Amino acid sequence: MKLLEGKVALITGGARGIGKALALRFAAEGAAIAFSDLKMDEHMEATEKEIQAFGVKAKGFASNASSLQDSEKLAEDVIAEFGRIDVLINNAGITRDNLLMRMTEQDWDLVMAVNLKSVFNLTKSVQRTMIKQRGGSIINMSSVVGVNGNAGQSNYSASKAGMIGFTKSIAQELGSRNVRCNAIAPGFIETEMTHKLPDDVRQQWVSTIPLRRSGKPEDVADVAVFLASDLSSYVTGQVISVCGGMSM
Repeated sequence: MKLLEGKVALITGGARGIGKALALRFAAEGAAIAFSDLKMDEHMEATEKEIQAFGVKAKGFASNASSLQDSEKLAEDVIAEFGRIDVLINNAGITRDNLLMRMTEQDWDLVMAVNLKSVFNLTKSVQRTMIKQRGGSIINMSSVVGVNGNAGQSNYSASKAGMIGFTKSIAQELGSRNVRCNAIAPGFIETEMTHKLPDDVRQQWVSTIPLRRSGKPEDVADVAVFLASDLSSYVTGQVISVCGGMSM
């Protein structure tokens, strides 16, 4: 039996990057996939078809994760379409990097809204369903910089650190209802975003990693499968770093 067979997973920011890798990996393990992004475009349509190729039900939804109203409607639409939500992955995120002296209030607020408020929005919107089901797994995609910090990323680091505090609090709130909440803290993962960096910057990052290589989205997806499956039924309130040893 596949590890996630019979489960329905909702993944925000699932059209590309780590979110897409999560969706494909979960589909390979038998999960039905609902995923969201800001708008239904060619990326979402292509991802939807790739997921469906695994023989599972899959549907993309246009939704703004930073909006509570959108998030509540997304949860309602997913339940109407799939009947339940067993796994929520709060993966939607952006960066607006700059030194604090040059960072605008707008860039601070936008990163907080997309990265952190979205986690509140979606978790609040699905918790009632998971409580009624007497089970569920919430996985919040934090970052190694939420643990260690990073110069030029005070907004991003703060949003990801806030996600960790939220994760631990929700694990305590919902544990008695058999709803688990954990966080993953990826390190330097090869995505469209990191490919835009100059080669010398990328090499500098890799040289600081004990395993001496960057990670792949699939490395993160493998850990997410564990946290979403019954293999981790006694794991909650934890932060698992997938960073090649960057955070020790």
